[in-house]
Amino acid sequence: MIRLKAMRFEQSEYALQPLLSKEAVEKRRGYLFTKRLMDLIGAFLGLLLLLPVFIVVAIFIKLEDPKGPVFFYQTRVGKNGKEFKMYKFRSMVTDAEERLKELLQYNEVSGAMFKMKDDPRITKIGKFIRKTSIDELPQFFNVLLGDMSLVGPRPPLRREVDVYTTYDKQRLLVIPGCTGLWQVSARNSVGFDEMVELDLIYIKNRSISYDIKIVIKTASLLLGSRNAF
Repeated sequence: MIRLKAMRFEQSEYALQPLLSKEAVEKRRGYLFTKRLMDLIGAFLGLLLLLPVFIVVAIFIKLEDPKGPVFFYQTRVGKNGKEFKMYKFRSMVTDAEERLKELLQYNEVSGAMFKMKDDPRITKIGKFIRKTSIDELPQFFNVLLGDMSLVGPRPPLRREVDVYTTYDKQRLLVIPGCTGLWQVSARNSVGFDEMVELDLIYIKNRSISYDIKIVIKTASLLLGSRNAF
């Protein structure tokens, strides 16, 4: 079992792994049933306990931009390539997707992702809810719907998947998650290839205790998230 501990990234630890099979990933029925039960309970309690946060954030988003929506969704790619709508609190201007093309040259991470530390599309309240990962809380709805799990690889955009190699597509063998090994260990401090390796390490070592450790680690990093942008 891989221990979370300090969650430091060491390049030597993440050499390319053999390809996973769909059958091997899905044969653990007991774990998958328990994981789904944990997802339902965790998402329901999360929505119930964090309702005041939802209300306050919604008010601030509307105060800054009364005409824009509170929630934002993107079409993401989930398990086995199935697309779904992933929900977030809106942290960017309403025309963010249209302005993306002019910013691609400033991408600060390698591979099939886009990240920009000082992204001009991010609103004032958006900077705060991104830094604290509060913008991700509406994904509890995705967990209840079964599109996402509490723990798993982050769901990519279709344009990212379009340039995936066969090796990279192994990330899509499981239900994507709100948080995962990559988020609590390295996040934006590593490139795409390293993120894939961390996701595959998680997939190979999945267990209920492992998931619980990642959830606890995520909660401890919620405020003042390291490497978040």
